[in-house]
Amino acid sequence: MSTPSVSKGCFVFKPSAKKRKKNPTVEDYFTHGCEDMENSRLRFRTCQSLCEKMKTDTELLQDELNRNILNSLLEFIRKSASAFQRGTDDWGSRMRAHEIPTAALVLGVNVPDHNMTFQSLSDQVQQTVTPFVVSLQAKECSAVKELMQKVLERLMGTSVTVNDDDQGETEHCTTSIGQKRVHCSLKTLSDWYKTVTEKAYSGTPGKKRTSKREDVQPPIVVIFKDLEVFSPKVLQDFIVICSRYVEQLPLIFVFGIATAPSVIQHTLPHSVSSLLGIELFHSLSCTQHLATVIDQVILTSDFPFKLSGKVLQVLVSIFLYHDFSVRNFIKGLQLSLLEHFHSQPLSVLCCRKPEALGRVTKLSHQDVERIQQLSSFMRYVEQQGPQEQVELLTNDDHVKDVCQELLVDLHRYHKNYYPILRCLHVLTSTLPKYPLGKQIRELHISCLEKNVWENDEYVSAMTLLRMMAKEELVSALQKCSSILKHEKTKKMRAALLRLDDLIANFHKPDSVAETAAVVAITSPGRSLQKKTDLFQLQKSLLEMKESRRTKKMSQFEMLRDESLEFIDSLVRCHLAPPESQPLYEVCYYSSSAVLRRHLNATPRTSIQTALSNPYHYLKNENLRTEDGAFTSSAPDICIVYKLHLECGRLINLYDWLEAYATVVSAAEGKDPESADYGKVDELKHARFIQAVSELEFLGFIKSTKQKTDHVSRLTWGGC
Repeated sequence: MSTPSVSKGCFVFKPSAKKRKKNPTVEDYFTHGCEDMENSRLRFRTCQSLCEKMKTDTELLQDELNRNILNSLLEFIRKSASAFQRGTDDWGSRMRAHEIPTAALVLGVNVPDHNMTFQSLSDQVQQTVTPFVVSLQAKECSAVKELMQKVLERLMGTSVTVNDDDQGETEHCTTSIGQKRVHCSLKTLSDWYKTVTEKAYSGTPGKKRTSKREDVQPPIVVIFKDLEVFSPKVLQDFIVICSRYVEQLPLIFVFGIATAPSVIQHTLPHSVSSLLGIELFHSLSCTQHLATVIDQVILTSDFPFKLSGKVLQVLVSIFLYHDFSVRNFIKGLQLSLLEHFHSQPLSVLCCRKPEALGRVTKLSHQDVERIQQLSSFMRYVEQQGPQEQVELLTNDDHVKDVCQELLVDLHRYHKNYYPILRCLHVLTSTLPKYPLGKQIRELHISCLEKNVWENDEYVSAMTLLRMMAKEELVSALQKCSSILKHEKTKKMRAALLRLDDLIANFHKPDSVAETAAVVAITSPGRSLQKKTDLFQLQKSLLEMKESRRTKKMSQFEMLRDESLEFIDSLVRCHLAPPESQPLYEVCYYSSSAVLRRHLNATPRTSIQTALSNPYHYLKNENLRTEDGAFTSSAPDICIVYKLHLECGRLINLYDWLEAYATVVSAAEGKDPESADYGKVDELKHARFIQAVSELEFLGFIKSTKQKTDHVSRLTWGGC
């Protein structure tokens, strides 16, 4: 494009609306590369709705779990604030030695979840108690002046800059307006707080000061999110300064503790901790949070998406052995959901039953072929007669009709599976040594992997159940009955009626049966008291032995065996693994290796793969080589890394540089016979220094004092 102007300048030519490209959306990334666009868009919308539902349900669940601890904290803040509000101006006289009310909140080592808890606390305090809430993190408070700056900025609502004067003795704060320069101290905060409260008081005319002191003088809550990471010196100085203003400022501290309450004693000396009126609060453990999330989100038939045993085991293992974070566990669930809907075209049927049955009728011929290729559907076809097999392999309409029936059976399977799973967990979770696991997730994983009744642990559990006392067994059966009362399927209602009959039989009198059993046991022994010869004695002993073998069981023992046989029949009927159900692939995500690669990364392995085989990540055809081969067109850091693998423990930098220059010259296409081939110029020298510095930053080499022109290698072996 040109312009008739003779003057030099910059001219902007905006593209037309037709040529203007639209920014890609999340749906575009999801559907990129998919064959059936309509199917992929429907899968994306279904995935998005399920992800939003999972997020909403888990947030509500965590808010409910944190409700007790948050209510206790709010009550503590209100009670501490009321002590200041009841007085006239003698807040300090009501506190012992200028104590500041402090809540020590022990949250546990699941640090990624703390932000959500503190956000909920901050929101509730602002809504119900006071608008003056400040949340602080150690990384932004490396010095007292920075801590003061953050407190003033977030309370006063202005941008504050700390400037040291020439002597360095005092710090000043400059507001964003730039017209006033004030000291960055609590004196400034005290004056500002007094002005704000007086304005609030003057804004309610006709009301007395004494009657509305709690409305115009709310407390100032300062939350230290990560107490262990704060500098002890900074924290001590700030507390000492604040203790001098308790008569003017109603300060309240909240300490977030991840380890143990003893960290306060280790961080603060007695002279400082004595200035705090500390009250301890404990939140629920992260394992209890996880158990509730699994119970409400995974172990329910209301949520159509399911996890295989290996995938669930990966998520639980990352939780138990890495971070104890329920938030990261939920992110893993969402990633599994996204991977399932993106990689499985038939996941379009992973929705509620009415929607799934409607979508089956709209499946394309290609989708029907995908169904016919499923391993579970192929097993189903093999179990049918010859004529039915032909119809299932050739008639698309018949396949759709059968799929509707199979999807109904799959949803019915889930509705029957989870109640029986909970019943079995209630019966076995209190047994010695927990043969089937203490947590229900352990039992669930065992049921997902194979037939649980084939495990030795199940046999051991049933043996222990046959040794339970009457009260314990009846109590466990009553809990099972309460679980089945909430289910509406025909099989569960029939199971409930049968279980209630068994429980009622346990409460019937059994004196007649017990008397008969006692007579049967004691009658052979009475004959031994009579005078008899050796033959009669031998005959009586044989009769006694035979009677013990054929001893009649008591009524309780018969009812106990009958009840456990009924529970065993329910387990064998409803706790079969999902692989036994046709079309289970529609709902279950089983790619545990993909999930582990995304969530449980190995940085060292990834870095070495990138340096030794850059094509793995860059996908540049010029970098494609055979295994172990070397390409001169690789990035500088890859060339330097490859060369350093050929060296010993100490690497001569000059020899390393010459080898690098030779490789680079070959990449540039220079003639090996020319004088410039392998010559080190300034550009190559600079590129080499940068590559070596990057290797040192990654931890492959380090400088050494043994030889000035050498570096020490920190790796061993090949790539």
